[in-house]
Amino acid sequence: MARKGLVERWKKPKKFKTREYTRCKICGRTHSVYREFGVCRVCFRKMANEGKLPGVRKATW
Repeated sequence: MARKGLVERWKKPKKFKTREYTRCKICGRTHSVYREFGVCRVCFRKMANEGKLPGVRKATW
């Protein structure tokens, strides 16, 4: 989990667009965030296994 201060600072609009970065909407993680879903890989995997993401299923081949 991200610190509360970092999350609050992240929500404020940035002075320049290049300073913006993606964060997970659930846990606040900055790395490996899927843009399409807005969540990190850890939360994505957990939500996909629980069936909370429509159209996502485990790959089989």
